[in-house]
Amino acid sequence: MSTEQQLTSADMLAQTLAKNGCKRAYGIPGGEVLAIIDAFDRAGIEFILIKHENSGGFMAEGSWHADGFPPVLVATIGPGVANAVNVVANAMQDRVPLIFVTGCVDGAEAETYTHQVFDHAQMLRPITKASFLGTNATCGLIAQKAITISQEPQAGPVHLDIPVSVAESASTEDLHVGSTPLPVITPAKDETFTQAAKAIENAKHPVALLGVDAVNEEAGQDIRDFCEKHHIPVIASYKAKGLINDTSPLSFGGVGLSPKADKVIMPVLEKADVILLLGYDPIEMRIGWRNPWAKDKTVVEITPIPRTHGMHSVSHTLRGSLAPTLAMLSDAMDTKRGSISNELASARDELRAMFKADSNFGPDRVFETLREVSPDNTVITADSGAHRILLSQMWSCHHPRGMLQSSALCTMACAVPLAAGYKQASPDTPVIAFVGDAGMEMGLGELATLREHKIPIVICVLVDESLTLIEMKQRASQRPNLGVDFTGSDFPTVANALGGHGVWVDDVEGLKREAKAGLERDTFTLLACRIGRKSYDGKF
Repeated sequence: MSTEQQLTSADMLAQTLAKNGCKRAYGIPGGEVLAIIDAFDRAGIEFILIKHENSGGFMAEGSWHADGFPPVLVATIGPGVANAVNVVANAMQDRVPLIFVTGCVDGAEAETYTHQVFDHAQMLRPITKASFLGTNATCGLIAQKAITISQEPQAGPVHLDIPVSVAESASTEDLHVGSTPLPVITPAKDETFTQAAKAIENAKHPVALLGVDAVNEEAGQDIRDFCEKHHIPVIASYKAKGLINDTSPLSFGGVGLSPKADKVIMPVLEKADVILLLGYDPIEMRIGWRNPWAKDKTVVEITPIPRTHGMHSVSHTLRGSLAPTLAMLSDAMDTKRGSISNELASARDELRAMFKADSNFGPDRVFETLREVSPDNTVITADSGAHRILLSQMWSCHHPRGMLQSSALCTMACAVPLAAGYKQASPDTPVIAFVGDAGMEMGLGELATLREHKIPIVICVLVDESLTLIEMKQRASQRPNLGVDFTGSDFPTVANALGGHGVWVDDVEGLKREAKAGLERDTFTLLACRIGRKSYDGKF
């Protein structure tokens, strides 16, 4: 390697990530990652300062949903890595290809210097797909491996641990970028395939169940074409909302956490004579979705990977990617169905009517009003809590990734950074974050991040001064009210102090007015909607 070509190992890491499409890295600097951040800047990767590593990971995920470029989170040793554990676990469960780059002290130094030192890889092993320790001969190589492994089905986080001396010293490897496109897997046309095609063709009440893997395969159009041609209604997990427009006659919308919705959906699955699983991963479903159909049900699953979750039975497994497999099935079928069955159409209509707003100014009215004033291309995010369950049933998504949330890990304080990351990567898209008041208090510091990076999202805070979902579970199990209620915060004042526009909202007209203004404002807007305690009772 010539002197002119010689790069530090941090440069090799950064340039490999950049050549694979990485545009942004989120994190908080520490002494052990300064060389890495510097190298990112030279490689054209923007480093974005956040207030907490957990939020940084969610911002990275939000940007990935918007533009598809690999999301990167950077953390220094000790508290930096420890702070990020939650969001790395979330990436593992929610199938996000997060590249987690950490600094570490050199091995010899770690034997005699213990301040902030622990085994990063050991701590992260259960919640990452892989972990690599960088050397002067491998930083580019492991970056390339991380890109490939993180995106391979099922997507998930990969950890890169880079010792300080390695990052700062000369690399001994050549710059190489061997980007490999994800494989397209075609199933065998064997007896199982023939039986599956015939079963779907002859079914009177077929139903398709969509999940997060279909979103990551970008299979929305293929699913729409197949289901419309063969008149197959679709039920989506929350992650899969919008793969078929929620307003389509074929769509039952998103389900998974609402017992009220399950009263309609479970009979639909019982009625179905064929269930077609398309990228369906039950990791985001509650325990009521364990064995939701009889073991002798005809269930056709299309998947490129083995499914070992044990949540339900499958009669026919087609090992393949969704697009080619659906095309092959379609060519092999001569469907005579002219529409979905009357029974399933009635169930679809019942489900939609079940979640119409009926309060004066409860959460249902807030959601209905904001959907009314928001453009069809609006992207929303939802925090964990009661509002997420109701919102996921009520909000109509017109496109994939139209509603972002932590569905598998269900972690709080994700909505605002998810929205921020998406808006930063797609500035022309209207973005609204929905969050409960407890979740907003957990992540208040990121309002300063919105101000600092001029990210004009709208934040709808549902104010009821309670951890409502947990409080509802307490009451249902006849336990005393403990640890779930709290006094209120003056969110508008906080928002104004941190550079945004904050306002209390108590009625529909005020919400319409403030939401429309917020969608046009050049700074963030916080709408503190006072909905009152126990306002979710009977709603989901």
